[in-house]
Amino acid sequence: MIVANNLTKRYPGGFDAVRDVSFQIGAGHMVLITGHSGAGKTTLVKLIASIERPTSGSLVVNGQNLSALRRSAIPYVRRHFGMIFQDQKLLFDRSALDNVMLPLQIAGLSHRETVRRAQAALDKVGLLAREKANPIALSGGEQQRLAIARAVVNRPTVLLADEPTANLDNDSAHDILELFADFNQVGVTVVVATHDQSWVEHCRGNVLRLDHGRIV
Repeated sequence: MIVANNLTKRYPGGFDAVRDVSFQIGAGHMVLITGHSGAGKTTLVKLIASIERPTSGSLVVNGQNLSALRRSAIPYVRRHFGMIFQDQKLLFDRSALDNVMLPLQIAGLSHRETVRRAQAALDKVGLLAREKANPIALSGGEQQRLAIARAVVNRPTVLLADEPTANLDNDSAHDILELFADFNQVGVTVVVATHDQSWVEHCRGNVLRLDHGRIV
């Protein structure tokens, strides 16, 4: 469950990227955040992921008030999140398998378990046959699927994505949508910031629309 009450994020200079936003997202739901460029979509995703801290208001995720967390506790909270960035943030000097293994290595899992789970995640996104390839050798759609595999390898309860199909063709974007739907069907809460109208039509009523930082 994600619950925001009067959530505001103000940047230096007095600019409110998100202003007095309140909403609830039930556990296991798939919700899209839409709106014009600059509406606050990315900021809201970053607030949920604890990448940004709110200026005021409260944000509770899985029973924890992220607004009141000590900074030292944030890395532990983030282990429950899978995050997919628009620019993917892949490591281009490492193989696809190494990229996916990284979160598990940081978490301290054994090498054997790390390899097993990373290969399972690559298989889920259709990239097991490319596990030895470096990201530079993958297409744009394959790179995005690699980023998804890395995001879900730690078995997060919440999957967050910021414009995951912004640089993809229609077929690749559809494949990514299907992957997100698959994860949602097994109980993962999925929150996606997107301007892709096909995603909006697929999710129907599960949409938060932002206009200059406010929900409309």
